[in-house]
Amino acid sequence: MRNPALVPARAIRGARGAVVAPHHLASAAGLAVLAAGGHAVDAAIATNAVLGVVMPNGCGIGGDAFWLVWDEAAGEQVALNGSGRAPAGISASALRAAGLTRMPLRGPLPITIPGAVRSWSDAHRRWGRLSRSAVLAAAIEHADAGFPAWDGLVEAVEGTNASIGTEPWTAGFRQVWRPNGQPWRPGEVIRLPALAGTLRTLADRGFDEYYDGDLADRIAAGLAKAGGTHTAADLHAHHSDWTTPLATTYRGVRVTTHPPNSSGVLALEILNVLAQMEPPPGASFDGRGWSNPAWPHLWLEAAKLVYADRDAHLADPAFRDIAVDWLLSAEHARELAGRLDPGRADPSPTPVRTLVGGTIYLAVVDAQGNAVSLIQSNAAGFGSGVVDPVTGIHYQDRGASFSLEAAHPNVLEPGRRTAHTLLPGMLFREGGVRPWIVAGSMGGDIQPQIHVQLVSALVDGGADIATAVAAPRITVEPDGWLAPPTRVLVDGELADGVEAGLRALGHGINRIGFDGGLGHEHAIELVDGGPAVGGTLAAIADPRSAGLAAVR
Repeated sequence: MRNPALVPARAIRGARGAVVAPHHLASAAGLAVLAAGGHAVDAAIATNAVLGVVMPNGCGIGGDAFWLVWDEAAGEQVALNGSGRAPAGISASALRAAGLTRMPLRGPLPITIPGAVRSWSDAHRRWGRLSRSAVLAAAIEHADAGFPAWDGLVEAVEGTNASIGTEPWTAGFRQVWRPNGQPWRPGEVIRLPALAGTLRTLADRGFDEYYDGDLADRIAAGLAKAGGTHTAADLHAHHSDWTTPLATTYRGVRVTTHPPNSSGVLALEILNVLAQMEPPPGASFDGRGWSNPAWPHLWLEAAKLVYADRDAHLADPAFRDIAVDWLLSAEHARELAGRLDPGRADPSPTPVRTLVGGTIYLAVVDAQGNAVSLIQSNAAGFGSGVVDPVTGIHYQDRGASFSLEAAHPNVLEPGRRTAHTLLPGMLFREGGVRPWIVAGSMGGDIQPQIHVQLVSALVDGGADIATAVAAPRITVEPDGWLAPPTRVLVDGELADGVEAGLRALGHGINRIGFDGGLGHEHAIELVDGGPAVGGTLAAIADPRSAGLAAVR
């Protein structure tokens, strides 16, 4: 992959619309919908649907979604929670009685009711301008006529094939994704006729057919055949929720995200801690990141503390009161900041769980200035590994993040949503009415840190969006499923002396390739207010991904 220090990333610019996504075919589909007069929501669904076909290792119609939408006509931002719930027939007590001590990563047990398609329905009903057939046309074409296998997908298929074992429920995956019993060759045409048929059903009968029609019965039958407890009644009962975005102000910039059960609150919490301090005098930011290790050290240490807050608080707010106001309070930020040692890494922070990840992020801005920040996921690559060859749907494993401990805030219960790693974002300049930046990332547990690093690069470092997105990342994560968050990961080439400086502060550095292991961050900037007021757009897809930005 490209090294950001050697090949500078560049934003592309347009005046009537922009789409960013982690695969170029999806960006092209979204831009075509904008060119046909579609709303940003139409384009977001089109982009998401194509990603579910050509990048099923990141998302699909068997997964969840979280939305932020800027409605230019109403002059407001809203959040839409499209995450799914545990089926009625499963519980922590039943699984403990069966001998389990933690949720499995693969198979039918961690499959929660997929929420993405219902969220498509809700968003399209509110803002859509084009027909469902027009919105889903590109996804149907790619699934039916085929698309070329690409390196990242080939690797994901083979990795999943090697990890899921040989239990009966694995047969569907191999039937659909390894039909010849061997790896795809890059460039070989992949056709998904069953998925194409399901997408046509959604186009013809409506997105709600997934939950309320004959398709819901076929989905429930497929999940039951795989060994799940899911029923058509679980699908009928599922609904999305319209909510109010969370926000904090970081050095005059308003940073917004999705409320719990999203991890957005964690990114805001880290920013609040950093707002108590300043980058060291003379520190600068460029294509190799920060020039002084003292600033990355502080965000790593803040993240360690916030991980503990996540495990203690993040859950489904319909089942548990979450002290969001306290988590985002200045008092709490000062208390956490006071626990940071600027001269030494904490070698033994509180052990925390690893939440399951595996995600795509996309953003759209249309000619009227409407904006969508959408993150959609089936988790763990191909999620549960369960694929229904009848419908072509592959299912998420978000339920793997549930705890089986009866007293845990995120304990598995029927009808409950699990804590999610997903967080979409938007930034608003001080005094600005409309968004300045629409951005977000895939990256599992480290998504809050990736977003914090983008915000700090833009606000503290004065970077442009391309430099901020492509610069090397430095993150910390638990060193195991339940372990202290001490594993520091770095991609790309850091500024001179930064790696040595971090080691001197007590951080053990683990280098990984510049290939998306530390997330794909994509961003759109509304320059001079964006199209609604005569401004323009700048867009960047993360060079770590197979994506391209598309503008008009």
